[in-house]
Amino acid sequence: MNNPNISIRPYDAATDIKILSAIWLDASRHAHAFIGEERLLEQQKLVEEIYLPKAETTVACLGGEPAGFISLLGNFIGGLFVAPMHQGRGIGRRLVAHALEEKGELSLEVYLDNAQAVGFYKRLGFRELSRRPVDDQGLPFANALMHLAKD
Repeated sequence: MNNPNISIRPYDAATDIKILSAIWLDASRHAHAFIGEERLLEQQKLVEEIYLPKAETTVACLGGEPAGFISLLGNFIGGLFVAPMHQGRGIGRRLVAHALEEKGELSLEVYLDNAQAVGFYKRLGFRELSRRPVDDQGLPFANALMHLAKD
């Protein structure tokens, strides 16, 4: 889907941190409900204080307003989040395409319990390289490592 209303721009720490944090939390509540609200609120602090400031983040806007973002650590997608009310409009696809154009290849880890995201990445051509039964905190949330290279 090529939505001409989507614009892509770099992250602006001065104006974007709170809105991207809110998008992250809203999207995470939908996609990662299995993690639990308390843990999501703890992670939101890390998103604001560590992850967004340290990552190379690109923002997708609809009508000039942020609707989603992708955060990269090198060619690793640390996060791809689209506001639930804007999902299905090609925003995530555009963000991944932009990142792939910039980096040439991308990798990521995705929670296997997030079937919507797993399917999304597979439709984009990501292939699974490996799985692990726990997340970065050692909790029993299985992850898959996936990779995509530019043609």
